[in-house]
Amino acid sequence: MSVTSVDKDFDSLTLTLIADFTAPVERVWELWADPRRLERWWGPPTYPATVEDHDLTAGGEVTYVMTGPEGDRHRGWWRVTSVAPPTSLEFTDGFADPDGTPSTTMPTTTVSVRLTAHGEGTRMEIRSAFDTREQMDQLVTMGMEEGLKLAVGQMDDLLTG
Repeated sequence: MSVTSVDKDFDSLTLTLIADFTAPVERVWELWADPRRLERWWGPPTYPATVEDHDLTAGGEVTYVMTGPEGDRHRGWWRVTSVAPPTSLEFTDGFADPDGTPSTTMPTTTVSVRLTAHGEGTRMEIRSAFDTREQMDQLVTMGMEEGLKLAVGQMDDLLTG
């Protein structure tokens, strides 16, 4: 697995995942930029994603639904705040109600993705920032850390295949 570290910083209200890949930055970027590739890793293996909308431009939106092993469906969305292909992406990440309406009862996170050349490959940093300690505790308790590790762990096969 390419995930080299996950750091939960409760003082700065961030969760940061670092992963190293043997592929060049442009190939790793494609896993974010291509909706069919994104849905092959966004979400843990038992909760695969189906990307419905994918506008990876500043002000754009990405919507998706994850389907669990029992057929349960979980909707989510991103609001893209900045994008600089192939090295950076920032977005607000949130949950949605069954009809796709952004949830007002679940927390959102601000996500920053950075891809940099590292050795003969790419280092990817995904930093999720939370508004409050309570929101961070809630999402960590729901399995955000493990889910993110499992999701990113699927990227290796996509980059070598």
